[in-house]
Amino acid sequence: MTGSAKITSKTGVEEFLSKYDDFLFDCDGVLWQGDVLLPHVKETLNLLRERGKRLIFVTNNSTKSRKAYTKKFSKLGIEVTPEEIFGSAYSAAVYLKKVVKFPADKKVLVLGESGIEEELASEGIQFVGGTDPALRRDIKPEDYDEIVPDPSIGCVLSGLDLHINYLKLSMALTNLQVPETLFLATNIDSTYPTHGKLFPGAGTICAPLVLASKRQPISLGKPSKAMMDCVKAKFEFVPARTCMVGDRLDTDIRFGQDGGLGTLFVLTGVNTESDILAENAETVPKHYMTKLGDIFELLN
Repeated sequence: MTGSAKITSKTGVEEFLSKYDDFLFDCDGVLWQGDVLLPHVKETLNLLRERGKRLIFVTNNSTKSRKAYTKKFSKLGIEVTPEEIFGSAYSAAVYLKKVVKFPADKKVLVLGESGIEEELASEGIQFVGGTDPALRRDIKPEDYDEIVPDPSIGCVLSGLDLHINYLKLSMALTNLQVPETLFLATNIDSTYPTHGKLFPGAGTICAPLVLASKRQPISLGKPSKAMMDCVKAKFEFVPARTCMVGDRLDTDIRFGQDGGLGTLFVLTGVNTESDILAENAETVPKHYMTKLGDIFELLN
């Protein structure tokens, strides 16, 4: 007995929807795969809005800012506002600004893409590294002498960096050897699901730094408590009346469970039905269905 109920009927959908007022959605693997919208996702989201449900989109993908995600939604025919999106890059920016009160005269050394930079800038936080083209090169002999701790850097923030190299890792490690330097990660996912396949995730970027520095980063993505605290503070939802919808057990479903939320697992992404039905399953959702679009299909 798994304790997980599969929703396969109109009655099942109605009973499920009656339990929740707010819905948190993962994106890739739930709403779309790569740049392809999954069947009847748009109709399902519209149906939920018509029923007065609040929709919040929570993603571990740090390569895009809330603004960039809004454009992707629009391109796929779904209208959302930046305020409905809560990504791991934004989570990290909020954590630095609101939680640790990051000093205005300090900078963040970024391993990552423009999504992190845009979110840090939105909170008035200075940064270096990131997409700086001067760092997209091989390390040179003279770099070994020139790379030293920078007293202006107060934090190393690691995300998914599509241009990671030895030079960037060396700069990050050097600054992490200063005990006072914060070590944050947008998320520590081992893989990044996109286009129906798995690629190395953000966790593979910070893993060398964890090994070399013997330090563990504070993760600001699912399933961390730090991210849940930030999301709860912003949206002020009632956990028992909120449902986390995801395709990945170790991030999405674990995130919802640890936060006291209901959980809905869909079979269009990373994990499979056999994963939750296994006798030794560590994480089991409260509800599951074949795909998110089943909500619309079963009601119509």
